[in-house]
Amino acid sequence: MPDALQFPIIDLSFPDRFSIANLIRQGCVDHGFFYLENHGVDEELISKVFEQSSNFFSLPIEEKMKLVRKNHRGYTALYAEKLDTTLTTEGDSKESFYIGPLADDLNQWPLEEDLPSWRSTMETYHQKLLSAVTKLLSLIALSLKLEEDFFEKVGALIEPLAFIRLLHYPDLNSSSEEIFGASAHSDYGMVTLLVTDGVPGLQICREKSKQPQVWEDVPSMSGAFIVNIGDMMERWTNGLFRSTLHRVLQPRQDRYSVTIHPFLFTCSVISCVICSWGRKIEMLHSLQILAKTVLWNVWKAVALSLVHQDSHP
Repeated sequence: MPDALQFPIIDLSFPDRFSIANLIRQGCVDHGFFYLENHGVDEELISKVFEQSSNFFSLPIEEKMKLVRKNHRGYTALYAEKLDTTLTTEGDSKESFYIGPLADDLNQWPLEEDLPSWRSTMETYHQKLLSAVTKLLSLIALSLKLEEDFFEKVGALIEPLAFIRLLHYPDLNSSSEEIFGASAHSDYGMVTLLVTDGVPGLQICREKSKQPQVWEDVPSMSGAFIVNIGDMMERWTNGLFRSTLHRVLQPRQDRYSVTIHPFLFTCSVISCVICSWGRKIEMLHSLQILAKTVLWNVWKAVALSLVHQDSHP
């Protein structure tokens, strides 16, 4: 039986930031995953988020469908998504709820009389997570031998686009080996922060191009987030940091988890392209220029740093 995976444990409160940055680098190079503890998000708040998530997913399907996803916010039903499109199954056996940036007023919320304090709980959680992510990004910059405030200087934290996903993987009592809670995929953003209810199911494949693929179980760690690198960060570092293939097995009991996918610039008004003409298009064009400028600045700085490191062993 293979040994359990050993990811670095990153203590966000540890005073020696350079030592922690080196641990992050190790985790990102070796696995593309690490644990994050002392992140500033209270256990009590996390418990409330799981409780409220369960309350929503326990509603009748007719009630949940009233908040069906639009503008990338709201509810997606069981089998509505399939992350591995090569599979012949109907879809992934999960349902989810998306919550985007709080300032753009595009989120959908259950009625207060149906789920009291649901909205306020999720808004507080969103704000706390963004604070933790901002601190983490400074350490990721240090792990790449960049200045601690690098991402802030290049404008990458201006109105960050961050989405929370509440996820429910129901126990369907199915024996099919091809049905997954979340089929194999890598995340396309910069980083993902995940917290689970402790029910197992998450697996990673460290060598995604090799066949046959070898899948390893990822244990949860009480009080800690599981952090993984996305495709965007892998490209910025020219493959130094891994965007690792992962999946969730169909659970033998109901499983709940919550993720946040922070991005480095806002493009939330891209949906305005449906307005077709005038000022909306000008705004879209300006945002595309901003996005390309930020991405280029980040890529250039990271690449130059890596070249400098290679020339000074």
